Order: sequence, then C-alpha cells, then structure tokens
Amino acid sequence: MSEKAMSSEGASGSREDIASKIPTVIGKPVLAASIAVFREGRVLLAQRAKAPGLGLYSLPGGRIEPGETLREGVLRELQEEVGLSASITGFVDHVEHIEHGEDGTLRAHAVIVAFAGEWAGGEPVLSDEVSDICWIDPLAPDDLPMTRRLPEILAKAFALHHGKAAR
Repeated sequence: MSEKAMSSEGASGSREDIASKIPTVIGKPVLAASIAVFREGRVLLAQRAKAPGLGLYSLPGGRIEPGETLREGVLRELQEEVGLSASITGFVDHVEHIEHGEDGTLRAHAVIVAFAGEWAGGEPVLSDEVSDICWIDPLAPDDLPMTRRLPEILAKAFALHHGKAAR
C-alpha cells in the first residue's frame, strides 16, 4: 500500500480498517528460524526446492512448531532438511519476509529468526525441501541466487561465530 494511502487514513478510516481491506491468502504471520552452520571456516547454504524462494539459496531452517523454543525448532529443522546436527553459537538477527502478488494480495508473511552455529555431526543430504547444498565462504558468497538479506545475515553470523570462537 502506498504511503499516500496510509497517510490519508484519517479520511477513509483507521489503519486497521485499511489493513483489513488488503486481500490475503494467508491467515497470520509464520514464525520460523534458520541457522548459519559453520564448519572449517565455511557456511552451509541450501537451495530451496519449494516456494517461497524456489531455486534460491538460503540458510537451512523452517517453521517453529507449537511448544518448541526457537532453538529447538531450528535444530529440528536443520536435521529434517539437511541431516546435520549443530550447536548454537548465538542469535544473529531476524528477517521479515512479506510478499504481495501483483494484485496486492498478501501471499506470504514470515518472521525468520537467524542463528549462528557450529557443525556437530552428520553430512548434508538433499531432501524434498532442498535441491542443492554447498559450503561457501560466508564473506564471499559468489553469484548464487539468494534470499533477500542473506549476504548481510552471513556477514553478521560470521562476526558472531568468529567472536565466540576466539574466546
């Protein structure tokens, strides 16, 4: 919605009234978590085999289930998606993914909490959610097609992980 439409809310109704008029195909935002897994100075990226983000490289992760902590959920997703286990180094940042269709329909809304971690076991495997896996230099991710803000998240994860590892 344009800023002009939002700023004229006094004439046409409250912000909530305007928001309720945006067509949507989702019920509520999704809470998800991802993890930058480091191993021998490299970080694991997984190419998404499903929408949203089909074909893009991102950190492994997924939806948090009811009753799970963020940390429990991200480690479960890591195991399910790519078959790895890791220890969590710390919280990196969050990403808000909001996607609208051409007609303004809200197609996706997720809040993704990103963690950094150290590889603890397993070898990466493909799954129905992952079509490719690669270990890359987190500060030089090359020209891979990536999810929004991934280079920034990788740099922050590297700084956090490097700082914790040095202690």
